[in-house]
Amino acid sequence: MKRVLVFLLLISSIVLQAQILEPAKWTSKPSVTSANAGDVIELIFDVKIDKDWYLYSSEFPCEDGPIPTSFTFEPNAGYELVGGIVPINPVDKYDDIFECDVKVFKKTAQFKQKVKLLGSGVVIKGEFEYQVCTEIDGRCVPGDGEFLFDKIEVKGGNAVPKIEQSSDATNLIVPTPEDDPQTEPVDYGENKGPYIDESVLDGENSLDNESFLGYLIFAFVLGLTSLITPCVFPMIPMTVTFFLKEGQSKSTGIRYAFIFGFSIILIYTLAGTVFAFALGAEGLNALATHWAPNLFVFVIFIVFALSFLGLFEINAPHQLVNKVDQQAEKGGLIGVFFMAATLVLVSFSCTIPIVGNVVVLAAGGHVLKPILAMFSYALAFAIPFTLFAIFPEWIKGLPKSGGWLNSVKVTLGFLELALCLKFFSIADQAYHWGILDRDTNITLWIVIFGLLGLYFLGKIRLPHDSAVEKATVPRLFLAILTFSFVVYLIPGLWGAPLKALAGYIPPKYTLDFDLVSDKNLGGGNETCEEPMYADFLHLPHGLQGYFDYDQALACARKLNKPLFIDFTGHGCTNCREMEAVVWSDPQVLQRLRDDYVIVALYVDDKTLLPESEWFTSAYDNKVKKTLGKQNADLQIANLENNAQPFYVLVGADEKVLAWPYGYDKDPQKFAEFLDSGTKKYRELYGNQ
Repeated sequence: MKRVLVFLLLISSIVLQAQILEPAKWTSKPSVTSANAGDVIELIFDVKIDKDWYLYSSEFPCEDGPIPTSFTFEPNAGYELVGGIVPINPVDKYDDIFECDVKVFKKTAQFKQKVKLLGSGVVIKGEFEYQVCTEIDGRCVPGDGEFLFDKIEVKGGNAVPKIEQSSDATNLIVPTPEDDPQTEPVDYGENKGPYIDESVLDGENSLDNESFLGYLIFAFVLGLTSLITPCVFPMIPMTVTFFLKEGQSKSTGIRYAFIFGFSIILIYTLAGTVFAFALGAEGLNALATHWAPNLFVFVIFIVFALSFLGLFEINAPHQLVNKVDQQAEKGGLIGVFFMAATLVLVSFSCTIPIVGNVVVLAAGGHVLKPILAMFSYALAFAIPFTLFAIFPEWIKGLPKSGGWLNSVKVTLGFLELALCLKFFSIADQAYHWGILDRDTNITLWIVIFGLLGLYFLGKIRLPHDSAVEKATVPRLFLAILTFSFVVYLIPGLWGAPLKALAGYIPPKYTLDFDLVSDKNLGGGNETCEEPMYADFLHLPHGLQGYFDYDQALACARKLNKPLFIDFTGHGCTNCREMEAVVWSDPQVLQRLRDDYVIVALYVDDKTLLPESEWFTSAYDNKVKKTLGKQNADLQIANLENNAQPFYVLVGADEKVLAWPYGYDKDPQKFAEFLDSGTKKYRELYGNQ
């Protein structure tokens, strides 16, 4: 009774508005136009749905609810139905009117019906009924239509007796392989790369469904997170040192600090947005991993470290100082602005994720949203640096206690000397130089932090230091922490995972002498053939897999497994942390090993491919010549994302099975993400 009442209300609503609404446009086609008698083909029904409307699927548990989509096939001697109509990836929705759970489509919908061809002259026709509703004012529109497939050429076979078929095909069950013994290979067509179906885009995790305020908050959080990256954190002591000036009043220091913060926001918002539009997503990633900027920053940090250690002083030219003294305010502002510009330039390579989102938004035609996102990001980035700029004035107001301020500078010098190795490591891994291996990096850190521990105890004295006759309690505790860190590092020389440092030191496969080999931890996962690029690219924890998308996809289809795509990078700190903390978890490792074919696609690898493998990107019309550029183009062009880590689960037809997973170090969530992919894979492909 409820359904009849709603149906009458719908009809009257349409009449009263004196207009004919057609929010859903239907088209149909067979999967092939020529086949042999006995072949099973698919009839494909595509629906284009107007914005803000949704179409009810063909089946859901709501008995006394809205009108589901249904198909009626007229019996014909030339074919028989195989199973029932299959809706492709509808999304769950709670219907407030009928107070029940339903399944719907938004933007586009697709239904498929398998049929077995029995003879020539086949004619497949019938009718369909459906209901669409709008999210704006709750209006619903019922609809129906007819379909006809009469141009399918069937080779071989004679006319067969007429087969009676049920007029209601919507409740039939898709047969298992035991019911349908045909084992012919499925033609998936030409590889075009992974894609996110509209039903996935309309899911709860879609960025398009997030509020504008939520997106700005997201950018703000990313700004705070970027402060702990290796190319931003070392800038903090530089900032503190810059604002430690004698003869400067507290009010002047605070004013300069606020100007410093405002300059960061201004430069980042303008330069970041323009930079993103000009270089594009791939250009930003290439800049972040190119050898020249990384080695430049590596050298710069060594210079500053040596300066902090007392080897020399970095001072502005004498004439410039005199000019600044003569034009105090003007000169001070120029200096503050220059310091802010330096901070933005040096830290830019570690702030790619938000800039990558800006690029994607820009490509979509947005203007205001990316600019405000950069502003929100820069605001979070600037606030802590502004506070650090103000803080030295408070320090200078404290009673002097010998040369403790110089001790702070020396300590920061040791830290910068250690952190600068990260930049050399990025270039070393991206270009496969093999200079800074894991054991070399760890050895240097053991020496650096060992010397720092001795410095805290007063066993080492550097220029400008006051004599330390007795180690104070704070120095003793700092020494304990430092030597504890050194002890933590030592087992890493023989294979200890050092999870806490996964993003700051080279990967474990670069270790020359590994007593704690994890080659067997992931053993058991299959590969179909020798992986390409396996001579210089590796998966962690002994997992077996691929480094070429097409090769991995072919193997996944052969083994009837979903494909796990790991968009990663040599210079991706968070990627290494995910591998060390999340992938190593037993429940995650077991799923990766048993349930998936794995492919790691390095977006920053500089390996030059043969000219025959080059292609021109449809995204930016540039020729992609290196392995990294081709992998980056696959991610950007197909998935509209260029941040790493980025994990994607793909089915046999390259459709994404679940909303992609980013940087989240919760093993339980990651395991649930993998489970959702295998569940969806079984629903779509079964045991074909």
